[in-house]
Formats: sequence, structure tokens, C-alpha cells
Amino acid sequence: MPKSKRRHILREVPGGITAPCGFEASGVRCGIKRRGLDLALIYSVAPAAAAGVFTTNRFQAAPLLVTKDRGGREQVHGVIINSGNANACTGAGGYRDAVQMADLTADALGVPKHSVLVCSTGVIGQPLPMGKVGSGIKNAVAALGREAGGNAAQAILTTDTRPKSIAVEFELDGRPVRVGGMAKGAGMIAPNMATLLAFIATDASLSPGLLHSRLVSAVAHSFHCITVDGDTSTNDTVLLLANRQAEAARITPQHGLERFQEALDYVTDHLARDIIRDAEGAARMIEIRVCGATSKSDAHQIARTIADSPLVKTAIAGGDPNWGRVLAAAGRAGVPFRPELVALQLGNVQVVREGALHRHRASAARAAVAASQVQITLDLNAGEHEAVTWTCDLTEEYVRINSQYHT
Repeated sequence: MPKSKRRHILREVPGGITAPCGFEASGVRCGIKRRGLDLALIYSVAPAAAAGVFTTNRFQAAPLLVTKDRGGREQVHGVIINSGNANACTGAGGYRDAVQMADLTADALGVPKHSVLVCSTGVIGQPLPMGKVGSGIKNAVAALGREAGGNAAQAILTTDTRPKSIAVEFELDGRPVRVGGMAKGAGMIAPNMATLLAFIATDASLSPGLLHSRLVSAVAHSFHCITVDGDTSTNDTVLLLANRQAEAARITPQHGLERFQEALDYVTDHLARDIIRDAEGAARMIEIRVCGATSKSDAHQIARTIADSPLVKTAIAGGDPNWGRVLAAAGRAGVPFRPELVALQLGNVQVVREGALHRHRASAARAAVAASQVQITLDLNAGEHEAVTWTCDLTEEYVRINSQYHT
């Protein structure tokens, strides 16, 4: 998730998912979870083009299947999302419930049935309490507003400790264009699309094909580059809605696309990093940069292997600058390189040079891995390509949380 070199002015603006023109949202409690908000609704007053990226897990939840069937259209009005129940591994009944959830929302909004998408997150294998969901949908529609984006961001959370949202604005043709988003995710995070739900709205005007390609590009440099525990869930979904309500001209490859991509990348990058900052039980955020590789894919594979290593993550949790674990993880990544050329830095402290221990102050290395944000840089000295992956330390609190989370 390397920081992009922005060429145009972006301004952060308040509002999150409802910052773009023509979007409203709500978050209500319907009683799926023991406490707190658990049903969110995103609504576009005008039909929106939709693009989505989904989990690669073979077990795909019913709402995800419904949304995949309905996505890629230019007539999407909304997304209904529940937390506390994944509606995954629930068979034909679960699929019918997901369809009903979307259709009830469409009826309450007064829009065509196939114009509403549906997402769920939470416990796997339990049927949705449709009576509660139906009542909650009515309340969610009644609570819609431009000021309720924060409630929607709160209502999609599971083991998260805080909501995650962001919005930015740029100018095109002298007119403002906005991109806003919200996400949830704290555990079961791995870069096979990444385990999360993320919703992004824009008032820009793009063709569905261009919208999808820009989303795939943004995800590749953000949600694909984070990992907490190497697990990929059944419900992973990133949706992007574009409702064409900005007064600027239509975005095309020749007009405004670069500015739009920068804004979209900013939003997805921010949300992805927020997920790592809020990872289950985490005390430290870790940036792993692999450079000097012969290809970007090689660099990414090594970075991900290091990021998923329990030994590396537990060493960081203990404040131990155990550079041998980093080298060992890189060496088993399945990527050919010459160990005698490798250099390694922890923060600004070089601990390995030409594949062997480099003299350094142990106290400085310990301080580098004791920071709230830890940087690990592995230089293969073999090429010009690099990749960055973000992860977190692995703590006793992570074990506690997941030993008590019932599937």
C-alpha cells in the first residue's frame, strides 16, 4: 500500500459515506446483536452505477451471492447491511432471507426490487431473525438522512472498537466531486480481497466498466495489502456506487480519471489502514516494505509471507527485534533471491547487511520495534520493484477475543 504521489489537490471533508451529493444513510438497532446498532442503510436518491469486489473464499455467504447477481448495474438505489449475523453457510433458506432483506428494503424505499444490494457480517451458520430484520428495515428507512452517516458506520461493526470512515473532495471543470466511504474489519483479515465490508460512494459520473476497473485498481493497492491473521472470510465485499449527482462532466480516460483515481485511492488506503490500526488485540501497526525485487509480484509475495508469520508478529508484540524471524519468513516465501545480497532495517536501524548481522546498537533496534508504528524494510538488492504490506502484532488479547467468538 505505497503512498501515492498525488498530483492534484484533495481535501478531506466531513460526512463519510454521505458526503457525496445525493447519498443518505442510517444506522439503527434491530436486535440481532446483544447491544448497539446493527442495521445500516445506504441510499442514493438517484439511480447509481455499482461495482463490486468480493471474497475468493469458496464458502460465499448468501447476501454476497445476491449482491453479485445484482451488482454491475446502473440502476442501484441502496445497500442494506446487518451486523451480528453473517447469513453464511445457511443454505437455500439463507439465500431466500437475503433476497427478502433486499426486497423489503426496496419496497420501503419505493424503488425497484433489483435496485437494492445486501450485505451481512457476524456469526456464521445461524439463520437471520427476519422478524427483527423486517422491523429494523422500516426504522432504517425512516431514519435516513445526510447527517446519519456516522450511525451507519457504527451499525456495521462486529469486533471493531471504532467506526472507520473518510471523505475527500476534488475539483473537475471547476465543480466539486466527492468520494466518501466507510468500512468494518478487525479480524479474519488477509489480502485475498481482504476480510471486511467496505462501502464507497461518489457523486461522479462514470461508466460501469470504468467504475469497476478503477475499484479493482484501488483495492489492489489497499485492501489487498493488509493482513491481520491470514484468514479470508465468507462475506468480504467492497462496493462502489456512483450516482452522477456532481455538476462536473462525465469522467472518461481522457477527462478527470486521474483525479478520480487519486481520490478513490485515498479513501481505500485510509480505510485499509484504519482496519489494521483497529485489528483485534493489536498494540502495534507494522509496515513491511520489500524493495530491490526483480518483479512486483515477488516483492508482494515476500512482504505478505513476512506479514503473516506468527513468529514475526509475536516478536513485535514482545518488543523483540528478532530479525532472524524476518529473514526466515522471507526465505520460505517461494521467491528466488540471493541471500548474500539482502539488507534489513528495523525503522532506521540497519540490522542485516549482505545477508549477515550488521553491527548496531541493540537498544536502538528494540526502540524501533517498540513504537506504535513499526517499519520493516527488506532490500533484496536484485531489481527495481517493491511492495508494501500492512499488518499488526499478534497479542494475547487477539487469542482471547477469538477463543471467545462463537462460530
